[in-house]
Amino acid sequence: MAVKVYGLPISTCTSTVIICLNEKQLDFQLLHVDLFNGEHKQPPFLAINPFGQIPALEDGDLTLFESRAITSYIANKHKETGPDLLLHHQSPKEGAIVKQWIEVESHHYNPSITPIIHEFFTARLRGHEPNQRLIDQNLERLRAVLDVYEQRLGSTKYLGGPWYTLADLHHLPCTFYFMKTPWASMVNDRPNVKAWWDDISSHPAFLKVIEGMSTFDFGGDDKK
Repeated sequence: MAVKVYGLPISTCTSTVIICLNEKQLDFQLLHVDLFNGEHKQPPFLAINPFGQIPALEDGDLTLFESRAITSYIANKHKETGPDLLLHHQSPKEGAIVKQWIEVESHHYNPSITPIIHEFFTARLRGHEPNQRLIDQNLERLRAVLDVYEQRLGSTKYLGGPWYTLADLHHLPCTFYFMKTPWASMVNDRPNVKAWWDDISSHPAFLKVIEGMSTFDFGGDDKK
């Protein structure tokens, strides 16, 4: 039985889960949640995720929410299928490095890039001009993070080491949107980061979701 994913392809968190499922070549059913009419705040969906945020996943009798928890579950359950996204078949040391960079994305990269994306793309949808001061503050934060990435990627192909893992995959949706802003040069002007981005964004598992990421609304995302 195919797993069920509740969410929307335009959601960065939902698309992260879909990319992971695609990497593992798994069948899934995407059940759209109508954020515009508040479906994510109604009792049927709150029974799935009491925080009223997308995505959520159902796999048999298991229900999960929070995108990073979902991708970790997929990578663990299907470790023999597709790429080894958590390096189960490598040493504990290499697996720990991957988990470290997963945390870096969560605590440093994402909190910097997400406010830029949200403000740039959704402000006008809400009837006001983007808050450039907020954008500038987060651009400064993001520059510092990307400087660390540039150094890291000068010595290894991917963030977690020589193999593509969840540490890289988790960057895809937000960076995809960021590259459509006026500040894409922050990636393009860092040769190691640019080479890494060109590599990971060319994965077929990601290319399959791009068509659905054509509009911008993040109102119901989980914290990613």
